[in-house]
Amino acid sequence: MAEQQQFYLLLGNLMSPDNGIRKQSEETYDGIPGQNKVTFLLQAVRDATGTEEVKQMAAVLLRRLLSSSFEEIYPGLTVEMQTAVKTELLASIQTEASPNIRKKVCDIAAELSRNLVGDDGNNQWPELLKFLFDSVNSQDVSLRESALHIFWNFPGIFGNQQQHYMEVIKRMLVQCMQDQENPQIRTLAARAAASFVLSNEGNTPLLKHFSDLLPGILQVVNESCYQADDSVLKSLVEIADTAPKYLRPNLEATLQLSLKLCADTNLNNMQRQLALEVIVTLSETAAAMLRKHTAIVAQSVPQMLAMMVDLEEDEEWAMTDELEEDDFDSNAVAGESALDRIACGLGGKIVLPMIKQHIMTMLQNPDWKYRHAGLMALSAIGEGCHQQMEAILSEIVSFVLLFCSDPHPRVRYAACNAIGQMATDFAPTFQKKFHDKVISALLQTMEDQTNPRVQAHAAAALINFTEDCPKSLLVPYLESLVQHLHVIMVAKLQELIQKGTKLVLEQVVTSIASVADTAEEKFVPYYDLFMPSLKHIVENAVQKELRLLRGKTIECISLIGLAVGKEKFMPDASAVMQLLLKTQTDFNDLEDDDPQISYMISAWARMCKILGKEFQQYLPVVMGPLMKTASIKPEVALLDTQDMENISEDDGWEFVNLGDQQSFGIKTAGLEEKATACQMLVCYAKELKEGFVEYTEQVVKLMVPLLKFYFHDDILSPLTSDLPSDPEDPTSDPFDPPWDLVY
Repeated sequence: MAEQQQFYLLLGNLMSPDNGIRKQSEETYDGIPGQNKVTFLLQAVRDATGTEEVKQMAAVLLRRLLSSSFEEIYPGLTVEMQTAVKTELLASIQTEASPNIRKKVCDIAAELSRNLVGDDGNNQWPELLKFLFDSVNSQDVSLRESALHIFWNFPGIFGNQQQHYMEVIKRMLVQCMQDQENPQIRTLAARAAASFVLSNEGNTPLLKHFSDLLPGILQVVNESCYQADDSVLKSLVEIADTAPKYLRPNLEATLQLSLKLCADTNLNNMQRQLALEVIVTLSETAAAMLRKHTAIVAQSVPQMLAMMVDLEEDEEWAMTDELEEDDFDSNAVAGESALDRIACGLGGKIVLPMIKQHIMTMLQNPDWKYRHAGLMALSAIGEGCHQQMEAILSEIVSFVLLFCSDPHPRVRYAACNAIGQMATDFAPTFQKKFHDKVISALLQTMEDQTNPRVQAHAAAALINFTEDCPKSLLVPYLESLVQHLHVIMVAKLQELIQKGTKLVLEQVVTSIASVADTAEEKFVPYYDLFMPSLKHIVENAVQKELRLLRGKTIECISLIGLAVGKEKFMPDASAVMQLLLKTQTDFNDLEDDDPQISYMISAWARMCKILGKEFQQYLPVVMGPLMKTASIKPEVALLDTQDMENISEDDGWEFVNLGDQQSFGIKTAGLEEKATACQMLVCYAKELKEGFVEYTEQVVKLMVPLLKFYFHDDILSPLTSDLPSDPEDPTSDPFDPPWDLVY
């Protein structure tokens, strides 16, 4: 009893706002043997006198324990204890007064049951199955809720008996979805039905057998949205993503409902975006199915464009010096993304005729928001409508360039965006056909001193243009480009000193790097114009808020060095190396997300390529930080739906759905740097050959295990990852600049 009281105190301390107390409590909790934890946690959950907060904490910890350490703990319990755990959980579901705690106990029961379905598919907890059948037919609404919640959480609960109980399962779901008196039962039943469909996505006969449940699910989607509950709509998005075939018999109704919800401005933005997501996801997962319903798809296009017009007036916008990440919850970003994806999913043959006239009308609207949205829409569809737009590219480009002189700065910004995107999507045709008009328009827009944000975006568009521009086309413009870039750089360097503003300078430095990278030896006459200022920035831009500028400048110097060659760069090489070495010395003080890291690592590799064998003397300094970065271990976690609710807002996490209410999460921060570091190690070996030999053994030890992706800490058994591969082409030149663009 005394130990149990101490355990209650511990649970309270685990929730303490004091970091020190919480950390100490976590260490104490981790030290308790697993079997003891089960006993203490179960007692805490069942304690009628306990506070809701402590009982909730105990329930969450018990579910996690069964999820992460079942094999280490449960088989070691005595048979009596195992029976007691099952009995106590069922008793708690039936007697617990708090709906919140009862739901958490259902989660524990579902987790235990998931682990008690053996390899043979036999559920070793038959009492739970009986409880489900009894509860779903009970007059007690809370018991019906509990049964549905468990089934939703673990739809594979019937194991090898599923086929035998198929009609019973179907009848149960239909009956609950028709419960007119209890909307929460209808909602749970629809979610449970969707969960069951998703867990049987590959079973075509089953999907067919359950297809007559879909009209009921759609009805609940509609009802629940107007009750401010989007959980069933999210389930519909999952079905569209994972089991689109299930929707085929009722595809028209599914699309009509999605369109209606998306168009209803009485719903909140997230609900409208989720409804649109159903249509967009189907364009990616079931394009052939959707192409038979182009009339409805055509009706969804104005909805996407209407979302893109949903912008706020912001007096400070043009002067902002800190660019925030895109607000992916905003209608404008969601609409643009949807347009991009649907164009890629269904192709330009279908999508361009649907959208062309809408865009032309928007571009003639006196309201800047419509002109802005029209130009952003053009940017978005370029990839998907490539072939069809290429045929009318002259007409499009002439029209877009007019908006570089639009009276509203955000429209001029959108025009730059469209040019930059087209320069990438239609390269090198775009550069060959329109170099004269485009370079002239961008240089003119870059002179917009009163709107730094527009200036910066014009510079970014120029980067996209020059990156894919054939050298022979760029050289005739080199004098003009260099003069413009130099004037702007000098002016912005003064602004940095006087006002601390840096946005335009960050982009212009990268524009200079891009021009030099394309011009190569033709940049030699302009080397002395830029190098003193660039070295000055690296030397003096040491404040935290200038670290991106400093990183980009380091990149620029190394790319200019590579472009002009060893002979021209050599007089400065020693001074540049000393500047880089100073940063390298402070490497351990840099935060993990410091943007300078990836720029530094790439710059060292370029310096190695420029200096050749002479670079070998610097290896003892650069290899330590490089190996440290290449050795980063990504943070991973196996999470269930409830854990994800707490973590999905956390920056840097991406999730892969594993089914059965579970997802694999990986924190992607640091992975790009890790990939760059690995690439650079290969570069050193390639450039220095025998000069790299003393590092060969430690590099091989690091690299060989990375040839196969293992998730560590026993979270998942070794497997080949299905996560998206590196978007960079592995065969590309490792010295290609990692342009940090806005497109």
